[in-house]
Amino acid sequence: MYRKYVHGLNTLVPIENGRRVLYINFDNAATTPPLISVMKEINYFSHMYSSVHRGTGYKSIISSMRYDSSRDVVLDFLKADPRYYTAIFVKNTTEAINKLSYRLKDKIRDGVVLSTYMEHHSNDLPWRYRYNVDYVEVDEKGRLSLDHLEHLLKKYKGKVRLVAVTGASNVTGFINPIHKIAEIAHKHGSRIFVDGAQLVPHHPVDMKPMDHPGHIDYIAFSAHKMYAPFGTGVLVAPKDTFTDGLSENVGGGTVDLVTPKEVIWAPPPEKEEAGTPNVFGVVALTESIRSLKKLGMNCISSYERQLTKYTLERLKEVPNIIIYDDGDIKNKVSIISFNIQGLYHGIVAAALSLEGGIGVRNGCFCAQPYIQKLLKVTQKQIEEYKEDRNLLRPGAVRISYGMYNTLDEINVLVELLKHIGSNVEYYNRKYKSPSFY
Repeated sequence: MYRKYVHGLNTLVPIENGRRVLYINFDNAATTPPLISVMKEINYFSHMYSSVHRGTGYKSIISSMRYDSSRDVVLDFLKADPRYYTAIFVKNTTEAINKLSYRLKDKIRDGVVLSTYMEHHSNDLPWRYRYNVDYVEVDEKGRLSLDHLEHLLKKYKGKVRLVAVTGASNVTGFINPIHKIAEIAHKHGSRIFVDGAQLVPHHPVDMKPMDHPGHIDYIAFSAHKMYAPFGTGVLVAPKDTFTDGLSENVGGGTVDLVTPKEVIWAPPPEKEEAGTPNVFGVVALTESIRSLKKLGMNCISSYERQLTKYTLERLKEVPNIIIYDDGDIKNKVSIISFNIQGLYHGIVAAALSLEGGIGVRNGCFCAQPYIQKLLKVTQKQIEEYKEDRNLLRPGAVRISYGMYNTLDEINVLVELLKHIGSNVEYYNRKYKSPSFY
């Protein structure tokens, strides 16, 4: 439906029988190909590219205007009030979260941060090693427990300063009710941060007005997961977050005045963006946003839900398959994780690539505590791995769609999976030691 908008989809790749087949990319949760409009805009803008801020040349003025106006494009996309919020450009979501973790140190101090057991490591580790952290539980299917969230907020009696939660899981695709979570957090005096890396590219996001009880305080996302893979991410946060204190990186572009004895810092967002910024990355992101808005995020979300529903129905035909999903299509993005009983996840991923030209991801997806919950990995198994790092790690196979994927591609996947699931012993022998896991 949307294939004509995406660059590089007609690439042929070799498979084991010597044939070349059209590559099927089902690894969009990791990164996406660029939009054709993004590639065109990058090439068009390259003629005007120059250093931003303080340059007096025409190209520098044009580049500065384009860069600075991009913040408004981002805020508008998320329905964030520009009077209250600012957009800080960073490399990716991981850097955004690390920045926020550092900049909130004077606000959180010895308070508590609540993360969850379904988080990507990037929304766990930056909090874990700086603050007192506790974790919201997930249920048997992997959905977040709002009852446990409320329990923890009551347990800490107003000491929770931040709830850090993913908007959508990069393992199961489960969408969390972020506005309900925000309302609960605000009721107990906490702010909320949303890791939007998997949510923003696939689902409409509305941060809500500041007087709304379910408004989102902080959100971050990456351009490379939304068809603009040129090295930019965004942290959207209240301006007053950055009024006091220093950025974790300081230097050129962050100051108004420097003398041998004192420094007067620039106001945010400039204060938070040391050095020459990635202007091309920002150009790519804003062009992607414009294109996605024209196509309609609700339409994109609806189409991807159709792909997900069709896949879950067809996967029932696959022998020995274990699917980590609760079937609630309305409350998930287009990510499905599974295993074939009796086969290591790396073997399944290798077979899909070598025999079908299908790109998927396997392992723990930088969400090991969540995988341990979903797969019911015991503490004894974890201790065994710690003793012998050569043991194969538990994990899963993940398929994740973009708006350009098709039912025909899904049919190719399912037919190959049916063959794999019907021939477990054969595949265990064939891919006993593939080179890339």
